[in-house]
Amino acid sequence: MAGNIKIRAKAQGGETSVKALMTHPMETGLRKDKKTGEIVPAHFITEVTCKWKDEVVLTALWSGGVSQNPYLAYKFKGGAAGDPIELTWLDNKGGTETAIEKIE
Repeated sequence: MAGNIKIRAKAQGGETSVKALMTHPMETGLRKDKKTGEIVPAHFITEVTCKWKDEVVLTALWSGGVSQNPYLAYKFKGGAAGDPIELTWLDNKGGTETAIEKIE
């Protein structure tokens, strides 16, 4: 799923606002396939870690209750234009993805 995280970060007034959109199926393991009637296996993000200049500013522990293609928005004190923002997710099947973007 490489390249499926989009990050926008903007610093203003000593605070940085970050918005991220992740492409992921987020299957709960409870839904049946309409064609086959088989249960669609659970496949969801379990952990999201957000960093600013290698410092963790947010860790989120998720489950199957989060919707497909999740959107995450958060703010933290600090940050300046050009600083790196890194977002990494890990899913229940061992998949992972990382994206890095600079603050505007």
